[in-house]
Amino acid sequence: QVQLVESGGGLVQAGGSLRLSCAASGRTFSIYRMGWFRQAPGKEREFVAAISWSGVAISYADSVKGRFTISRDNAKNTVYLQMNSLKPEDTAVYYCAAQSSVTGDYKYWGQGTQVTVSS
Repeated sequence: QVQLVESGGGLVQAGGSLRLSCAASGRTFSIYRMGWFRQAPGKEREFVAAISWSGVAISYADSVKGRFTISRDNAKNTVYLQMNSLKPEDTAVYYCAAQSSVTGDYKYWGQGTQVTVSS
């Protein structure tokens, strides 16, 4: 099992910044990739960004490219999502997820953290 705990959400004005953190524990050796997803009210959950456990491969949704940066700290087993130039449409619950190297799916999920961007 892998446990994921997110932190860093909150309320920010448009144009502001927030940094989300996701701390992983447990069988972290079974993780292939870490991802951030978000779900706004009334909408489906969508992909935001992902980083391989090695930190080499990184990908972003088009909607956040140039504004969000995903990174990881190997020593702390923690993944970060630095969010700059936030927009009201970034308002959502943000989830951290771990992709299993065995099953290939995002098997483990955090509890989510609310990000609210006011206009």
